[in-house]
Amino acid sequence: MNFKKTFCSSPWFHIRLNNTGTYEPCRWQSGPNKKEFDPINNISNISPLTYFQNHMSQFRSDMLSGKKSLICNDCYIMEEHGKVSGRQRQLLKSGIQEQYFEKSLISSPMKPSFDYSFANNGKTDHFITDWQIDLGNYCNSNCVFCGPKNSSRLATEYKQLGLINELPPANWCDNEELVKAFVEDLKTIPDMQYLHFIGGETLITPAFKKILTELAEADLAKNIVVGFTTNLTVWQQSMIDLLAQFKQINLGMSVETLTPINDYVRYPSQISQVQELLDRWVDAGRQHDWLMQLRTTPTCLTLHELTTVYDYAWKHDLSVESCNFLDRPEYMRISVLPIEYRNKIKQEISTWLEQHVADSQTKVINTRDPNVSRSQLVQDVQSYLNYLSNTQDESHRLPDLIKYLKLIESNRGNSILTYLPQYEELFRSAGY
Repeated sequence: MNFKKTFCSSPWFHIRLNNTGTYEPCRWQSGPNKKEFDPINNISNISPLTYFQNHMSQFRSDMLSGKKSLICNDCYIMEEHGKVSGRQRQLLKSGIQEQYFEKSLISSPMKPSFDYSFANNGKTDHFITDWQIDLGNYCNSNCVFCGPKNSSRLATEYKQLGLINELPPANWCDNEELVKAFVEDLKTIPDMQYLHFIGGETLITPAFKKILTELAEADLAKNIVVGFTTNLTVWQQSMIDLLAQFKQINLGMSVETLTPINDYVRYPSQISQVQELLDRWVDAGRQHDWLMQLRTTPTCLTLHELTTVYDYAWKHDLSVESCNFLDRPEYMRISVLPIEYRNKIKQEISTWLEQHVADSQTKVINTRDPNVSRSQLVQDVQSYLNYLSNTQDESHRLPDLIKYLKLIESNRGNSILTYLPQYEELFRSAGY
């Protein structure tokens, strides 16, 4: 990979605070060096600005030297299959366009910051303007593709089933003093632009409302864009009123399909309620002129009906986005489907693409731009066709998938075959 394919501007304006209060250099970070809890680089020990300006220096130096980082692997994979990556979106925020990389890098308003870091061993005097704030695992859902650190209900269930011995570490935002100190830090950072919150389900997490309320009371809301995602099981008018005080809202709405299989993978949701709340949130978003997206996590259990989500998005001029191609749990990957099943899905996706032609073929990097939502949809659907065509066959993982599904079904009293009867022969052959 050359410098153009590895460089990312994100380390000069963005950090992530994970569930345990540990800082991470990127919201898309993956790989073997990822730590759920780090007592050194933790909000309980150092301020966000100290971590950002000093502790991330090596990461910035690696970027400037063109080094391929393992923690960036998810972005590299997305780009390989034609899906817009976090790296590409962060470059755009800095005025850097891949098709004009060299010229736009030189003209980027961030160029002085890059030069400063190059001359100072990766340190920066820049401030954090883009945050991802993980608020813990408060959640009212037990999604089959999720994990204990992102769902308190799933964590309890996993412990009951013997899948884990201990519950995940305490959420940093359970500590009221840490939340208070964090809000005070936010108030002192100049030019704060974007706060993206994730859970769990953010709308039932007490710290979400507390942080936003204090920022609004400090008269900062009018300058801040807030992003968050809801699982379409919660509606709170008081939160709508609070969110409306902010400069802009980037609203994500999670759904896997608009068919009953969504009930199984996003247990214990009911598709009728999900559909009702989806329409309600979209109406609220239109009323307040919010930027909206449907958020999906396609798995081997849902990809065959993924186009139902894109149909809704096409009809309502919305975009659809997943954080990446699902990598873990390994047995939920799209590539677990055998080739003959993949080929059928590929044909269905190809038919959808033939029936939905976008106005522009120009690659959409700003996936939240409502003016190009249909072009973004076509682009994103195409990325799944590319992935199905090019990724390796991992059908050897099917027995692991079946073992997991049978275990959780023993607790929930349901059956995957009720929702996917067309996969009965396949699943029976793998031990169901």
